[in-house]
Amino acid sequence: MSTSTGYIEPKSHYEILDGLRGVASVLVVTFHIFETFTGGNRFINKINHGYLAVDFFFLLSGFVVAYAYDDRWGKMSQWDFYKRRLIRLQPMVVMGSVVGAALFYFQAGSVFPNIHQTTVLTTLFVMFVGCTLIPLPLSMDIRGWQEMHPLNGPAWSLFFEYIANILYASLIRKFPQWLLALVVVIFAGMLINYSVFGPQGDVIGGWSLNAEQLNVGFTRLLYPFFAGVLLMRVGKLIHIKNAFTICSLLILLVMLVPRLGGDKHLWMNGLYESFAIIVIFPLIVAIGAGGNMTGQYTKKICGFLGKISYPMYITHYPLIYLYTAWVVEKKVPLGVYGLTVGLLLIITSILLAYACLKWYDEPVRKWLQKRYLQVK
Repeated sequence: MSTSTGYIEPKSHYEILDGLRGVASVLVVTFHIFETFTGGNRFINKINHGYLAVDFFFLLSGFVVAYAYDDRWGKMSQWDFYKRRLIRLQPMVVMGSVVGAALFYFQAGSVFPNIHQTTVLTTLFVMFVGCTLIPLPLSMDIRGWQEMHPLNGPAWSLFFEYIANILYASLIRKFPQWLLALVVVIFAGMLINYSVFGPQGDVIGGWSLNAEQLNVGFTRLLYPFFAGVLLMRVGKLIHIKNAFTICSLLILLVMLVPRLGGDKHLWMNGLYESFAIIVIFPLIVAIGAGGNMTGQYTKKICGFLGKISYPMYITHYPLIYLYTAWVVEKKVPLGVYGLTVGLLLIITSILLAYACLKWYDEPVRKWLQKRYLQVK
């Protein structure tokens, strides 16, 4: 039986990568605001590829997990690893589900027809299950969007994040570098096959508990997460000046590129997304990890963005549901009025994330670390 306490000395952070996670989180919120005005048409969003932020998050997670734990397996057990990851991620999963339940009935309208038919008891049950991150079947969809977490849609990516962590800890961490590289190449082939030759010409999806959407979710997860692990192990970082600014602009550029090929040549957009995920995102992480902070102002920005990135990502979508219901019911056009309210939503998302961080996430994680990791 292991005698490990689960405590290991923390490592320093890649501050630029923290900041880039925050940049991507803000772009996710902005993407969802513009998406509200598209009527479900994936070809016309002004930030057309904003959903690729999830794939970027997976790559960052793989890199950071490997950096934090690859050389520590002699000092901790597999269960110690799971405890640390649960303590890091699970408190905000719970908060996201609670916020989703608190705002659920305010989102009622024609765009979410199931809300009127949902009892409070059912909502509380779905909230409780959401707190565990166990995915719900389509028969438990209380919203109408076929989400495995209908109170807080983006929790689907955390479900897959947990699967990646289990695969890493139980199996792939033991792979020699050549075998990991081979597996990553295979995963890249799966990604190209789906995005270029698949039915959509993109990687949108992964949030429903059915065969088709699980296939999308695993396709989006496996290459970027384990490419991040491989990138960390290879250690070929790129050292250039103004790394944070350059990487932020690259992320913005990737997401602002319009839909390519239209509905006649879906493969063109799939090829672009494959290139972005397989080539550009690892390049951004290599530059970000190899860069140095040159000023206190940039350091503060990266620190703030890094701290609120995860809380903002996991709590913003209940606000998007509200915004969507308002836009649809009031027939708000894409214009100054709608975007002004959208800007207020972004500000509210940031304030909510910061409040959750300071008044809930950090205190809870600190208590859990003391209780289960013997951190003083």
